[in-house]
Amino acid sequence: MNGAPVHTFSVVIATRNRDALLAQTLDALAGQDWPASHTEIIVADNGSTDETPRVVARAAARRGGPLVRYLFVGQPGKSAAVNQALALATGNLVAFTDDDVRPEPSWLRALARAFDDTGADFVAGRVLPSWQTTPPSWVSPALYGVLAVPDNGSDRRPITLDDPDVMPIGANMAVRWSVICDVGGLAEDLGKLEGTLRTGEDHEFYLRMLHAGLRGVYEPGAVVHHRVGTERLDRAYFRRWLHQNGRDVARLERLYPPPDGRRLLRAPGYLWRRAAGDATALLRAAARGDGATRFGAATRLLWFAGYLREQWFRSRRGADPAPATTTRRAFAPQAH
Repeated sequence: MNGAPVHTFSVVIATRNRDALLAQTLDALAGQDWPASHTEIIVADNGSTDETPRVVARAAARRGGPLVRYLFVGQPGKSAAVNQALALATGNLVAFTDDDVRPEPSWLRALARAFDDTGADFVAGRVLPSWQTTPPSWVSPALYGVLAVPDNGSDRRPITLDDPDVMPIGANMAVRWSVICDVGGLAEDLGKLEGTLRTGEDHEFYLRMLHAGLRGVYEPGAVVHHRVGTERLDRAYFRRWLHQNGRDVARLERLYPPPDGRRLLRAPGYLWRRAAGDATALLRAAARGDGATRFGAATRLLWFAGYLREQWFRSRRGADPAPATTTRRAFAPQAH
């Protein structure tokens, strides 16, 4: 891009009690090669009791840096924090990242380039792991999604309902402001909540965009490094997370049904075929002592068990979550 930039970014970060990690994220954002005059950072503090306000204040006082805005959000949940931050956004592009992520210096420029080159409505960037310790042998790349470090490769790809293989996640995603106006923000009954393994807010937002006819693109040049702490490299954590995620996906399928197909016991045929393949892989891996393949297959079967549990027993609970509408109220941004 030559000359003055035509885009202004609002970078949204939700945080809770991770002041040291947040400081690193804010340092990385201050080092972007995108003009600071065309960047604002909105930190939504979801009830922190540590030094988060001071960390944000120091970043805001940085001479020559981008505008940094602090917002305290008392309502629990990441989605609620993100939505309240969106109400303050003034950029025509909104970029999302997390408080344990370090974007590379060219991150914002690469996102802007992807929007300009493709005319896409939303962009998913590349997420690489920042391991805090050598990962154990049982953590295969097929399980990296549990750690929110799914590497989708080095080629730019479209994201549509016909080709939905890449799912944007909150660590590295950007949308046009018009998308927020059209479809709203994150579903507040989904997403991270302290003391739970609740997920699904990114997935639901992505499905809502696609079903609204919006087009996305995966941009491998927009790179961030996502911290993977030793506390998450725990087999029990993987098992719990995948079982819960299976349940979340089943709920979302009822909101956004996949293409029609035959179902057996409320599950589509392709999931039964995949489960059969995983069961076979589990047995073969056990026979040859392949621990990584065995664990991967076993946890994918746990995911399917969670999916089936949600489908079979859904009638015993209340209504399904509705797509978020809270941020469709008037935002009154200064300029888009």
